[in-house]
Amino acid sequence: MSHTVLEIDLNALAHNYNYLRSKLRPGVKMLAVVKAYAYGSESVAVAKKLEELGVDYFAVAYASEGIRLREAGIETPILVLHPQIESFASIIEHCLEPSMYSFRVLKAFIELAEAQNLKGYPVHIKFNTGLNRLGFKDVNEAEILQYLKETEAIKVKSLFSHLVASEDLNEKRFTLQQIEDFKSHATHMTQGLGYKPWLHQSNTSAIINYPDAQFDMVRSGIGLYGYGNTPEEDLQLKPVATLKTIISQIHEIAVGETVGYNRAHTAARKERTATLPLGHADGISRAYGKGRGYVMINGKKAPIIGNVCMDMIMVNVTKIDCEEGDEVLIFGKGASAVALSARIKSIPYELITAVSQRVARKIVDQPTKES
Repeated sequence: MSHTVLEIDLNALAHNYNYLRSKLRPGVKMLAVVKAYAYGSESVAVAKKLEELGVDYFAVAYASEGIRLREAGIETPILVLHPQIESFASIIEHCLEPSMYSFRVLKAFIELAEAQNLKGYPVHIKFNTGLNRLGFKDVNEAEILQYLKETEAIKVKSLFSHLVASEDLNEKRFTLQQIEDFKSHATHMTQGLGYKPWLHQSNTSAIINYPDAQFDMVRSGIGLYGYGNTPEEDLQLKPVATLKTIISQIHEIAVGETVGYNRAHTAARKERTATLPLGHADGISRAYGKGRGYVMINGKKAPIIGNVCMDMIMVNVTKIDCEEGDEVLIFGKGASAVALSARIKSIPYELITAVSQRVARKIVDQPTKES
């Protein structure tokens, strides 16, 4: 290996997909969330593998992400979770399906769909049941239904909402109330529409913790990439992305010498340091500097010392048998993203999605041996 690389293991992805599928009742559909470059990995490769595995739906945050998948040949339906009015024409052009989360968005999309003489274009209605991020909240469903009844240009493919804290069993009462509120919205909407759209509210943690709330479809993001939001579930899943680099140079640091910008680290004793070719421009936050973060070298933790630079970090390898050119693990297999992100009071979502696009992606998809 000659440079920093993010290794994407599609066999691990398949394992996670099949594990989560095993939690579903017969007939429940699976939507895979592939926004943000498939959680920092590589959205096209991930989507193609999931399509091969039989996933029912994809979701992206923005239209541009869905367009990238369409241009790569992905044919599975794609829900755009946070469409902007300016992107509606592109959404229609690429057969993407927008979330309708406000009257402003709903009216604008109907107007464009009617102008293009569309019939029954699929849309998804989002209800805000407590996250207070996106979605219709405190509205009479009759108002939404009135807009829908007055046009043939669109048709509601699904009704959905998003849980706030399905991973936190201390918030079970709140979660159960969210589920009941969503059921109420869905009942009123279905009665008014005269047909039954698909219903979905469960994310990864809800698939595991609230099996009675699977409805017609579930949405999984972080679980597909190897993280289950609890230590127990993490053991059942496999990290898809592994960030690796190498040791570029090793230095012998004398007592009193300093390392890095602003002389942020001073050697209290004779030390040995290794310089690695990645930094905050690659997604390793400055917050990991000054001993808070670490990397794994030959199975041992090497603390990050001094400040994280834009393109480099320095780590303490005084007690590690290593040499220039040796492999270094940042996170993934053999280096927990959960444990590392916790060192700066963060979460693996942030760590894995932060990996810069300048870091090379290596796709691993070894065919499994048939028994």
